[in-house]
Amino acid sequence: MPEGYCVKCKAKKEIIDAVEETMKNGRKAIKGKCPTCGTVMFKILGGKASATAAQEPAVSEPAASSPKP
Repeated sequence: MPEGYCVKCKAKKEIIDAVEETMKNGRKAIKGKCPTCGTVMFKILGGKASATAAQEPAVSEPAASSPKP
């Protein structure tokens, strides 16, 4: 079970009814409820979703040459 911080209880607790979501900026997050008070808990996970990374084309930079006047 994922663990997050409950702002209302001011303690780290397991997130119940956890659902993984993708935010607007492409990052993954887990949303669920606190087992004690029922407040919504939200934990942002590291890294962006793989689907958005696959959509971005790889752009290669041209080699740096001497500046042209």
